[in-house]
Amino acid sequence: MRQLFSITTGCTDLYRNLALEKHLMDRVQPGQCILYLWQNANTVVIGRNQCAQEECRIPELEADGGRLARRLSGGGAVYHDLGNLNFTFLTRRADYDVARQTEVILQAVRALGVPAVRTGRNDLVADGQKFSGHAYYRSGDTCYHHGTLMVNVALDRLGRYLKPAPDKLKAKGVQSVRARVVNLAHYCPGLTIEALCSRLTDAFGRVYGLPVQPLPDGFVDDGAVEVLRARFSAPDWLYGRSASDASSLHRAAGRFSWGGVTIRFALRDGRFSQVELHSDGLEADYLAGVPTRLDGCACTRQAVQQALAAGDVVPVLQNIALDLTGLLLNGTSARREEDSV
Repeated sequence: MRQLFSITTGCTDLYRNLALEKHLMDRVQPGQCILYLWQNANTVVIGRNQCAQEECRIPELEADGGRLARRLSGGGAVYHDLGNLNFTFLTRRADYDVARQTEVILQAVRALGVPAVRTGRNDLVADGQKFSGHAYYRSGDTCYHHGTLMVNVALDRLGRYLKPAPDKLKAKGVQSVRARVVNLAHYCPGLTIEALCSRLTDAFGRVYGLPVQPLPDGFVDDGAVEVLRARFSAPDWLYGRSASDASSLHRAAGRFSWGGVTIRFALRDGRFSQVELHSDGLEADYLAGVPTRLDGCACTRQAVQQALAAGDVVPVLQNIALDLTGLLLNGTSARREEDSV
């Protein structure tokens, strides 16, 4: 690592903020790491492969002036308001180190007196309650690691808009999403977003042992950001496609160590078609490609295993492929959607 850069934006336009995140990812150079700090106002952001209607009470959100967004990374739905601070570490694959990046966050909040620890797939907690959820994305040779930091989030709104699956709450041992989370202000009364930004920037330089500089002039191309903003605000990206006749589809759903998944599909002459997948799994790119892999695949164990086989030898992808194979072969005899309402 040769250079550390930071950028804090005062913009609260969710689509532009997501667009800038992707633009910074496209622009980061070898030996550089960028810490991007940003906020969205009254927003629910869902993971790459989630179903918007199943994760968010969209009418309530919109009635209160809120908006929905979908990010590139996997994971679950989160609520953002101006009591929340988002962070993103952007770097090349050779410099990407989730443990080191997480240490920046931990050092910053521990310095405020928060008894923070990392737990589960992607959470930071204090006394067993979550204050920060993380997700990850990789495209070619570039990567990012981003997440939330709940400073003084309106918990009533969080509980009003988010509707996590009951099996997910059960796995966490809580009755509601609100019961699972805590604000950093609980441990550090009076904490401001500005103060937390300062702590994060200090910890960034300390953990990496390098000075933190502002982004150079000309690093951001505003025209390119606007093109990306159009992509992140497009209805097809936000809501995805839905089957024209859901009652004709089979449904298979399960929760595994890597996340929850729901797959809807039709069977035509013993082959899969009209495959839809929704998941809060963190392996966003692999899961997004599952419908294409399965389209036209014969409904046999050998064919499904071959279709889902990950070219990568990453253990988590192998486990996902095995779990999906078992789920699909059991799910082909599941009730149709019209029978499971």
